[in-house]
Amino acid sequence: MDVSQYLEIFIDETNEHVQTLSDCIMVLEKEPDNKDTINEVFRAAHSLKGMAGTMGFKRMQRLTHDMENVFQEVRSDKIKVNSAMIDLLFKCLDAIDGYLNNVKASSDEGTEDNEHIIKELNDFIAAANGTVQTEEKPVTPVEEKTENASGDADYLQIELNDSEKDAVKAAEEAGQKVYGITVNIQKDCLLKAARAFLVFKAVEEFGNIIVYRPSSQDIEDEKFDLTFSFYLVTEEEDFDKISHAAGTVSEIESVVGSLVSYADIAGAEKKEEVPVETVSKTEEITKTIQTAPAAPAQAATPAAKKQAAAKPVTGRTVRVDIEKLDALMNQVSELIIAKNSLVSISSSEAGAFQNQTFNEQIEYLERITTNLHESVMKVRMVPIESTVNKFPRMIRDLARKLNKKMELYMTGEETELDRTVVDQIGDPLQHLLRNSADHGLESNEVRIQRGKPEVGSIFLNAYQEGNNVIIKVGDDGNGIDVEAVKNKAIERGTITPEQAESMSQKEIINLLFLPSFSMAKQISDISGRGVGLDVVKSNIEQLGGDVEVQTVLGEGTTFTVRLPLTLAIIQALMVEIRDEKYAIALGSISNIESIPVNEIKYVEAKEVIHLRGNVIPIIRLDKILDIDDGQKDPENLTVVIVKKGDSLAGLVVDNLMGQQEIVIKSLGKYIDNNKIISGATILGDGEVALILDVNTLI
Repeated sequence: MDVSQYLEIFIDETNEHVQTLSDCIMVLEKEPDNKDTINEVFRAAHSLKGMAGTMGFKRMQRLTHDMENVFQEVRSDKIKVNSAMIDLLFKCLDAIDGYLNNVKASSDEGTEDNEHIIKELNDFIAAANGTVQTEEKPVTPVEEKTENASGDADYLQIELNDSEKDAVKAAEEAGQKVYGITVNIQKDCLLKAARAFLVFKAVEEFGNIIVYRPSSQDIEDEKFDLTFSFYLVTEEEDFDKISHAAGTVSEIESVVGSLVSYADIAGAEKKEEVPVETVSKTEEITKTIQTAPAAPAQAATPAAKKQAAAKPVTGRTVRVDIEKLDALMNQVSELIIAKNSLVSISSSEAGAFQNQTFNEQIEYLERITTNLHESVMKVRMVPIESTVNKFPRMIRDLARKLNKKMELYMTGEETELDRTVVDQIGDPLQHLLRNSADHGLESNEVRIQRGKPEVGSIFLNAYQEGNNVIIKVGDDGNGIDVEAVKNKAIERGTITPEQAESMSQKEIINLLFLPSFSMAKQISDISGRGVGLDVVKSNIEQLGGDVEVQTVLGEGTTFTVRLPLTLAIIQALMVEIRDEKYAIALGSISNIESIPVNEIKYVEAKEVIHLRGNVIPIIRLDKILDIDDGQKDPENLTVVIVKKGDSLAGLVVDNLMGQQEIVIKSLGKYIDNNKIISGATILGDGEVALILDVNTLI
């Protein structure tokens, strides 16, 4: 069976289970006797084993099976959780991640057997009881072994309820045969449920199964030992055909069966039964069974219906490919452009439909498109939890590598961002956390000398602020030594001693964001190559955000990352510069001022204005954008005050055209070389307006 169609679901669900395992193992390290967590780890490993086996990934299946065995021993109190086991379990997770990366890249798990990890897992079990434990056989009151004349084990006699007895009686009255069949699975079988359902599928070619022992739900949940029984109603006279079909399923030890009569099960005098030939140690079929049906299709008896009704209700969520959401967003974008066009027509004096009804419908359309846009945006929003959940494990590993005691505290994991932003923010945040662990926190000895807690604190806090999401990453470590950064920059020739004298603390700290600039004394596998903060800055700015640093020497450092909620549709202020139209994102605008020309001052030969206690530099957009100066300076300048974090600047424009909801269109790679322009938008009259990137201008 072709399982490639399930590959994406397998990857998604495996990621979830691996994350669950990672979280639970972190909890177990602190609470080794937490039974709930131990059971959760067992369940996640069990699910992973089943999924890997179903997809035919045997190596991954074997590894997770041995993990499950270890936790079976932990559950039964034969093994205690200790730090060596925690380290080994994290090795297992890394190995599973390796398999998963191979699956993502090539749809195959690869050839790494991880024998050393499997040996270590089995050594844990051997230390507990000398041999690998098999699962305990569940006690079922309905089973009773019988012997036939030849001494072979016959099928297991089953106690039936009234509805099941009626089903046997009805089958007999219809002239059909009822066989009681017992199947024994090999001891080393990893997927008992899958094998059982393959047996069911094979025998249902001949008729219907009316009784399951244990129940079909228990079989699906693998709540049975290596034996299960069932009653098959069929018109087939030759039992050999049925037993052969069941026996050709791989990893089946034996299939035994007998004819069943209603008189037997109803408690009448037992007739002498003709034993049916036993099929032992069936021949293995060469092809590997990769998947099994979720449940037997013909189990339509009243008992089976009751079992089906007992299943949990399906979750009220669906998985949607992100490309489908992108396509939906594009359609909403086009709708907004069309709406803007209608608004433009309705507001023009030359509009042909200047009546109240038309204007009311335009307003209604505006409300509908805005609500539709918000709904689509909400669908695309996902919590940043999926990205930040892997960080506690990373900090634990760094603590061991660096031989420092540290703890990560996270808040606001439920904060939501656009899916495309969440996918790309992981690497920058990882760099910042590694930076805090390596450069920020002092060694344990130094912290004790300074009167600080021996365990260093690293924090990651996320929250929404207006149309932005703020993520703060910081530590209570040494802080940034501004003098050391300045000296390093002079030594590297990045700045001259004269420039260094006039630079503010903020400007010196910003040198850390330059490519290949590193303060590490030596290169390690954690840092020191100068690749880190420059990547953070460029990645965040590509997402339309910015990053700032606050630091106090001896107390710690905080990096503040500001990101837009969405990258597709924004509210913008439309402005005119000469005859050209431009858009400025409303989220970047602080306020708008009319400034008399005679109030412009000069600092270091650059124009500034003094506004409410702040000295704000002026950016003349006509010069930056190389627009012909065809007019005289007016007495008053219209200045749009924009902000990037704590920095302010004034953009000089000719006219304000008003606020508008705009759709951001990419300029494409060919002309994506001007960082001042972040994209373009189509206006209601069909004109194209360029969108100014405030971060780059500042």
